[in-house]
Amino acid sequence: MKNIKSHFEIHSRFRNGIFLLSIVLLLSVFGYYFYPKPTTLEQSFVELTEFQNQVDSLKLVTSLEKKVYQPKPFNPNFISDHKGYQLGLSTQQLDRLFAYREKNKWINSVSDFKNVTKVSDSLLALISPLFKFPEWKKNEVTYKQYARRKYPIKTYAQKEDLNRVTAQQLQEKVNVPDFIAERIIRYRNKLGGFVGDIQLKDVSGLYDHQRKKMLSLFTVKTPKQIKKVNINTASVNELIEVPYFTFETVLEIKDYIKKNGSISSFKELEKIDGFSLEKIDRIALYLTLN
Repeated sequence: MKNIKSHFEIHSRFRNGIFLLSIVLLLSVFGYYFYPKPTTLEQSFVELTEFQNQVDSLKLVTSLEKKVYQPKPFNPNFISDHKGYQLGLSTQQLDRLFAYREKNKWINSVSDFKNVTKVSDSLLALISPLFKFPEWKKNEVTYKQYARRKYPIKTYAQKEDLNRVTAQQLQEKVNVPDFIAERIIRYRNKLGGFVGDIQLKDVSGLYDHQRKKMLSLFTVKTPKQIKKVNINTASVNELIEVPYFTFETVLEIKDYIKKNGSISSFKELEKIDGFSLEKIDRIALYLTLN
């Protein structure tokens, strides 16, 4: 009986193998629970989608940057510095245009634009097809004919005094907007009363046809009493009282007379640097030459 061995008895060599196998299995179990899990398919798809969106955005930005600037039709009266740069206009040409517009004058045709800016024919040929003028300008002839027909005809005696008319009367009889009527009255008060009908030209925003209709109903019957001054002998203080002269303008006039002698014609004032004859008909209301 002592020679019979238990069937559970394991040789030492097998025991070592089982021990090593147990260690490997234990390490595998720990590795399964503690080793970082790989990214799932769903997460990979989300990341891929975000990356593709970034690529598409970069492609869109690149395509927009490659787009060539396509000029659109525009009114040449409202060209800005940036717009002029895009069109290829020089700073001198833009300055001429801005100076012209500051006088409340308008570009009404391609020839007007060329005469004002002195732009070259080659550049004008490129940009003039883009000029867009208002519809009323295209029908200007019809508009003017209609305007002439609606002006009432009155004698001097039938007309009312422009220096006594109220803003309300201007709105009702001439059909001008309330702010224009108020502007006329404010300008009249600033002058101390109109000296002549021609001074209505100085009211900003008053259209030519409105002014003509107004003068068909009103005229200056009680003009402001002024004493005209001799432009050649007047002092600086006397000339500065003329509504259309600035201090700098007066100094230029005095300097011109000192260098060239007496002014014999109001047209001579055009020779003075920076002086415009646009308002000479109103200036002449306050001045004499001898």
